Amino acid sequence: MFFDDRLATVLRHRAAGENAARTQFRQLLDLLGNRKYGRDEALIAAAWLRLAALAEQIKPAERVRIISEPGWRFRSPELAAHLAEDEPEVAAAALARADLEENDWEDLIPRLPIRARGFLRLRKDLPERAEAILDALGVSDRGLPLPAEMADANSPEDEPDEAEPAETIDPVAEEHEEPSRVINLDDYLILREDQAITEDEGSGQLPTTEATEPVKELQPKQDKQPSEIAALVDRINRFQRERSGEFEDPDLSPRLPLDDLAEPDDALIAGFGFATDAVGRIEWAEAIAAPMVIGKRLIRQRQLGAPLATDPLSRAFSARQPIETVATSLEGAPAITGDWIVDAEPRFSRVGGRFEGYVGRFRRPADDSATNPAVREGERVRQLLHELRTPVNALQGFAEVIQQQLFGPAPHEYRALAANIAGDAARILSGFDELERLARLESGAQDILSGTCDLASLIARMTTQLQPVLAPRMAGIETAPDFPASLDVAVHKDEAEALVWRILATLSGIAGAGETLKLRLNYAAGQAVFTCDLPDRLKREEDLLASQINPGAKGPRAGLFGAGFSLRLASAEAVAARGELRREDAQLKLVLPLAAREGGGGDQPAAMRGTGSDESEESEPVREAANGR
Repeated sequence: MFFDDRLATVLRHRAAGENAARTQFRQLLDLLGNRKYGRDEALIAAAWLRLAALAEQIKPAERVRIISEPGWRFRSPELAAHLAEDEPEVAAAALARADLEENDWEDLIPRLPIRARGFLRLRKDLPERAEAILDALGVSDRGLPLPAEMADANSPEDEPDEAEPAETIDPVAEEHEEPSRVINLDDYLILREDQAITEDEGSGQLPTTEATEPVKELQPKQDKQPSEIAALVDRINRFQRERSGEFEDPDLSPRLPLDDLAEPDDALIAGFGFATDAVGRIEWAEAIAAPMVIGKRLIRQRQLGAPLATDPLSRAFSARQPIETVATSLEGAPAITGDWIVDAEPRFSRVGGRFEGYVGRFRRPADDSATNPAVREGERVRQLLHELRTPVNALQGFAEVIQQQLFGPAPHEYRALAANIAGDAARILSGFDELERLARLESGAQDILSGTCDLASLIARMTTQLQPVLAPRMAGIETAPDFPASLDVAVHKDEAEALVWRILATLSGIAGAGETLKLRLNYAAGQAVFTCDLPDRLKREEDLLASQINPGAKGPRAGLFGAGFSLRLASAEAVAARGELRREDAQLKLVLPLAAREGGGGDQPAAMRGTGSDESEESEPVREAANGR
């Protein structure tokens, strides 16, 4: 549509009764739940005000039922934030129904009320980054555990009359109780800067604390009923302390030499960040590769009297220049062994500008197959088809819902239109499948099934099926008198049936009135040769695979995209079957490999013996040998 005035149309009507209010509330949810609800800011603001006014008229239970109804899209983070401010049941239903993108969840979760964030813990389909935000906010778990001491704190008879001295936790012990974490690059660089400044200024070290007696401190007398905030803080602290000891690396625990030994992870590492010191030794790396690369040298150590290295990595390191896309190799653990590409930048201290090494990244070289133009083009086509399938599948699904009356009765006229839409969508999806199959076959990403089948009987059966379709326009398709009764080829039955049907349906669909196409089948040099006459319309085409001719509306069709595409797909299938499809003058020839014979016994395929067909020239040596015997 050129002008989307649906929102203005809905706001133009007044909701006089309860039914009208529910209907308008549902309509506003549908329009505001979609991202593309218009660009008129004043109209959108009026819609939000109307939605809030309708929420005051409709009971929360009714709003929950409306929000939970299927059939409308909820992809607007603004609507989710608006509904999260309503009653708890409404907010829970809205957050359970919302279908947002990963970036929308990241922006929405911090804006949600604390009460509403808890409803997201019931969802299992949130993106990983959204789960990480919830973990940071303390909402990832079902709830904070109730400490065992809470009951004692609430019982008045166990409360002492006067406060007793409380022991403070030793800071050294507390530091060792916290779980260790891997230092990231920013912390590493800051630590290096602090160490460099400390060395330059000559400042002394901080005094270390010795193990002393715990310091006793008098705490003020507490109320018998602790405040709600203090209790919540205490629960959070206890939860974090208990949680820190729950997650342990199973590989770090000792194991007995039994059958349940953990298998080492030999998966190749695709890349990792690193930092070196001034002599080129790696002293920091990302956690995934740190145990395997720390201590290795970025360049080989120069020997006394040895000539200067001329490789790009050594030259850049000696000149303190950036390292850009330099090939190198690493040895060691299987996960890091192999060829690498290095990109790094030199770093210097802020005080004095002293060279401190390099910071950069190792990455694996690109796969050679990715540089193949055919592979890139095939991948691009497959990605495009994946994006096109989504709206077509949606259209087909909604059409089937209307045609089958899944959500209620529908007029027969609508059901008929929906049936036509579902049929058109199915044909479009089948065309997408053909496009994807052609892209995969031509790029080598897909192979056809292996097996054997009787090509002669397959062609004869399809010829019989096409005759009644061609008879009304006085056209026909017939086999030659010497057409064999049986001939086995090394192609799977399903693949051969699709290939032969694609050829015969395309050629017979283009055949004009009164045309008869001759079919011939023989063998030569271990290959079956299937020949079919070209229709008059195709004889004038210079390139059959680029032909734009479409079969007639009432004739057989092999695909959605015309004769040229169907023959191109058939040619790709023939090549994948170790054969070919080629044009010779006014004929189209399909060449397929013969099936392997069992026990040998002559040049003629075993499947053709005793069929009553005329013998070819290649059977003459067999006949002469029999007469001489």
